[in-house]
Amino acid sequence: MHNKTLIIAGMHRSGTSLITNWLNKCGLELGENLLGPNTGNEDGHFEDIEFLKLHEEILSDNHLPVTGLTQEHNISVSPYHREKLKGVIKIKNKLYEQWGWKDPRTCLFLDTYKELLPDARYLIIIRDYRSVVSSLLKRDFKNIDIAYAQHKFFSRMAWRLYRRKHELKKYYNNKAEYYLKVWIAYNEELLKSVKNLPQDSYLVLNYSVLNSEDARVCQYLKDHWQLSLKYFSFNKVYKETMMNEPIDTDSYIENKSLITKALLLEKSLNNYMALD
Repeated sequence: MHNKTLIIAGMHRSGTSLITNWLNKCGLELGENLLGPNTGNEDGHFEDIEFLKLHEEILSDNHLPVTGLTQEHNISVSPYHREKLKGVIKIKNKLYEQWGWKDPRTCLFLDTYKELLPDARYLIIIRDYRSVVSSLLKRDFKNIDIAYAQHKFFSRMAWRLYRRKHELKKYYNNKAEYYLKVWIAYNEELLKSVKNLPQDSYLVLNYSVLNSEDARVCQYLKDHWQLSLKYFSFNKVYKETMMNEPIDTDSYIENKSLITKALLLEKSLNNYMALD
């Protein structure tokens, strides 16, 4: 039996959970144990816990945040973790004729997966840097708001009426540039990957196209990669509130050369988008 594996890769807050949910509805097997909902993804992350935990272990061994929100490249994967990844892949191939997984941290290990799964197909999801950085900042600050909601009455009122506005601006100033650097690092890895993969083994999509092109995307996966899928309307899983209007992130970026770099990177990745 020849297994078909789909790797869904994209930066955090790029719509990968939404798209993976949709693919699951179309019939793609995602694993037996998936990460559930939280503040950032109320409908769930649709991340295979086995891959997620291994990615976290690798990041921890490299003294990097297990969230994967890092700008580091060339992260070391030890022989021990490489064998554990091989073991998970072997089990998946025994259980399923076609399967896939999504975890944004996968972007940091694409070279490793290219070796371990030479015949895999890659669905690469991109989203503009302003929307991603904005979404990360909003998610973080929402957690701070939730924490203050647990405080006593006068503390809650002081936060809402006086402190929140100042702290929000301070937080955005502290974190926006770092998150932009993370976006750049992830998308540099995605660009490097598509440059080194055979043209028929990847599909680059902006998350926003699924609203109008879901049927074409599903048909592409069936025709080009012979995935056994049954079309399910993307609009049935999409919620407008999931993708809020971005804040003006550029105003919080001190190093404007990073913005130039991000725009050039967006342009380069957009050149690889196609649905022929």
